Amino acid sequence: MPLMLSKTYEALRAAGAPEDKARAAAEELASGEARLAGIDRKLAAAEARLASLDRKLARLIWAVVINAAATMTMLVKHW
Repeated sequence: MPLMLSKTYEALRAAGAPEDKARAAAEELASGEARLAGIDRKLAAAEARLASLDRKLARLIWAVVINAAATMTMLVKHW
């Protein structure tokens, strides 16, 4: 049996919708909510990966800056 939003089904039935149409509408809404929940999970995972990449990029930038400063210091001392 497919997933169905029971409160939506009951509201549609109370509003006078035929049982088969109320059931089909409630099932369709439930499948849409399930898809949205899946999208939310994927988005949360992508945000976590992006945060990790952001931290790695910050460390890389610091390493490049320190290396550039050390190189410039050596060049200045050499001349």
